[in-house]
Amino acid sequence: MAITIPETIRTSATSGERLLFRTLKNCLPDDYIVYYEPEILGKRPDFVILGPDLGLVVLEVKDYTKSTLLQLNSDEWHIHAKNGEQAVVKSPLKQARDYMFHIVDVLKKDKNLVNLEGKYKFHLKFPVGFGAVFTRLYTRHFIEEGLYSIIEPSQCLTRDEIDPDLEGFSEEILMEKILNMFVVPFRLREPLTFDDISSIRYHLFPEVRISAEFKAPVPYQDQLLLSLHDIKTMDLHQENLAKQIGDKNRLIRGVAGSGKTLILASRAKILSKENPDWKILILCYNISLANNISQMVTHMLNQPEDLFDFDFSNDSAEMITAKNNVMVRNFHSWLKHDLKINEQQILGMINKLENKEAILPTYDAILIDEGQDFESDWLRLVSLLINENTQSLLLVEDRAQTIYKRKRSYVQDTGLSFQGRSKVLSINYRNTSQVVKFAWDFYKEHSHFKNKVVNREIEGDIIAPQSTKRKGPEPAILRSNSFFEEMEIVARQIKKLHTEKKVPLHEMLILYRVKRTHQLPIIDIIQRTLKKHGVDHYWITENDQTKRNFEKEDGKVKVSTIDSSKGLDYQAVFIVNTDSMPFPLEKNKEREVSLLYIGMTRAKEYLCLSYSGASEFTNYFDGIAQKRTLEKQKQFSVK
Repeated sequence: MAITIPETIRTSATSGERLLFRTLKNCLPDDYIVYYEPEILGKRPDFVILGPDLGLVVLEVKDYTKSTLLQLNSDEWHIHAKNGEQAVVKSPLKQARDYMFHIVDVLKKDKNLVNLEGKYKFHLKFPVGFGAVFTRLYTRHFIEEGLYSIIEPSQCLTRDEIDPDLEGFSEEILMEKILNMFVVPFRLREPLTFDDISSIRYHLFPEVRISAEFKAPVPYQDQLLLSLHDIKTMDLHQENLAKQIGDKNRLIRGVAGSGKTLILASRAKILSKENPDWKILILCYNISLANNISQMVTHMLNQPEDLFDFDFSNDSAEMITAKNNVMVRNFHSWLKHDLKINEQQILGMINKLENKEAILPTYDAILIDEGQDFESDWLRLVSLLINENTQSLLLVEDRAQTIYKRKRSYVQDTGLSFQGRSKVLSINYRNTSQVVKFAWDFYKEHSHFKNKVVNREIEGDIIAPQSTKRKGPEPAILRSNSFFEEMEIVARQIKKLHTEKKVPLHEMLILYRVKRTHQLPIIDIIQRTLKKHGVDHYWITENDQTKRNFEKEDGKVKVSTIDSSKGLDYQAVFIVNTDSMPFPLEKNKEREVSLLYIGMTRAKEYLCLSYSGASEFTNYFDGIAQKRTLEKQKQFSVK
């Protein structure tokens, strides 16, 4: 079964389009991708098929009958239009061909997708083809009307070739015809790699772009070719979600590292692009997360769809400033600066709004990240400020990252039901399998996880993460004699990762639970030690201003509380002074469990937990360290 994007076809599609959609989905190989009406840099072909051993094929679909057709040639068709009048339209095959060349022009700019030598020099390194599909005309009609004289049989599909319910249908013939719809008829000797397909998707669909390393364009013949490396795109499930979240109220529930924030930002971009006059609001709880989302959305909105709009005259590609109708706010800043009220006035304002006694700014779409952190009254207020005609509310959450006591019933909070309007993201893409297992084992051991699963409310269960297969080092457990010694070792490890593993300083994060204890000035010791070792750093959580102003790629190690790290990710994460957890003054131990789980899942590759004292959590980590030591001793004795 092929992957279809979107996952289901729109209800307003023609019956012929729905038939072809089902047939392609059910009959093509599992590693094929079928796009329905994708927008590709201003063009919208009916279907685009991408397969590792196929290449790329564009299909134009028509529901013409014999009576529709009047006079035809290879370029123009005179037809009876639906309004009863005669019309002259472009030949369906010519339409598909034009779409194909549009795609080729986009992809040929990337040197990694072009043959630079050999028989097919100057061509893409994979075949690209096109065809037309006639959902209400049969092969006999083409023979009777002589249509094959203006349309090559190999470049069209008829009803009897796409309808599995008809006796003459054959999956093998369908596949063979699609394999022969190429301008330059060559078959791939080696299938397209994952990186090749990621590059194709990166160029054709700007909304799936995450990042890429841009290098100066390469002069080749009479044109410049893009030189892109380390391309990262949303995975197909994430892309599907972003494109098919649907209208009105929606809920996405996902595990840490599943790309929830990325999907939210991509969804904001899609809404902004489709509705340039809309007023779109993104809300979250944390100031630092709001800053991070703002940078992500700005990057997405400003990134040109045609990558040659970049200015490569300097080291960093400058972006063209785009119209931005998306606002990103943390909740309390939104209350203060946009609504001109404070938290104590929320209940009174809700009553006034419900009784039509007050007017506040309204929004055509509101997207909420980390929805589990929002109070019921906050959500009620938000829902009252959404345009009644659009009712576009997207809530994104992960119950395992709940660190605030919030009673949750979205039906009561918003007046909107999410039954049948929710999606689940269970795969963790951010972390290595070692980090995922380490963090989840800790969470299961210390949380009320089992009770939550037994009670299993419709909207309230915890999702266990599934890890990607990406491997990495086991998380490090570091016990020291004092916090001073602990920070000395951490500072040396940071320098070692930077020099030996080439991890940029701005890809490293130090997390702490409390700024100071009754015995130690934690943050002072962190900063003094880093300064002593010549490690540039930026203290994100020094105050509200530093939270709003931090930039990730500034060449500095980041220092933050665990609370403010939600939504962030770094290649290497050091959680120091872990023995301060669970924090004695925090009565809700479940919050402490979630906090440490959040901290651990910020690490994409390297994770280190360090401590010099004892607590319930460090006793658990001591047990893991001892178990590792015993296993190493056993391995050594066997050898």
